[in-house]
Amino acid sequence: MPHEPEQARSRARRQRILEAGIRVFARKGYRDALVDDIAAEAETSKGGVYFHFPNKQAIFLALLRQMGTLLLERVEAAMAQAPDPVARGDAALLTVLRTFAGHRALARLFLVEAMGAGREFNAAMMEQHARFIALIQRHLDDAVDQGVIPPLDTELAAAAWFGAVHEVTVRWLLTGRPERLEDAYPTLRLLLARSAGLP
Repeated sequence: MPHEPEQARSRARRQRILEAGIRVFARKGYRDALVDDIAAEAETSKGGVYFHFPNKQAIFLALLRQMGTLLLERVEAAMAQAPDPVARGDAALLTVLRTFAGHRALARLFLVEAMGAGREFNAAMMEQHARFIALIQRHLDDAVDQGVIPPLDTELAAAAWFGAVHEVTVRWLLTGRPERLEDAYPTLRLLLARSAGLP
């Protein structure tokens, strides 16, 4: 097919723009980043950026969805290796903390800067939150079905679990406490386990 190489080049250019966007947003923050900066970082023209994205907001939203999908895939892969519901919960929690710890600038960008940046950002953030809450709820439903934890409102519990991890991560981003995000794991694990009725 004659158009395939052209489409592949177009996809590669779009991905190069997204990767440049990550670096520019991480360096300058969302508000101070310009499409010109992203074009220069991607070694393409401003028109080349606009061919793929109407504005910097569209780049940021595409990155937010891409990063959310990547994190979700990492969590699901870690959970798939675990033998039981408790081990799956541990694997998920550790994967999230380690991923954010290893990508602090990105975590700050998506967890701190994106909040309050406008209705479209808030809707995209809530969409990502809902995906993670649904994953946690499936895990809790499985634990209830297997008799590992007593019956509970798994949708509400999943939202509370997500909120706890999110708040601890945002606090770490803004205050540097704990010094290493992974150090929050033992206390978080204990609180989450007890809240679900695990001994």
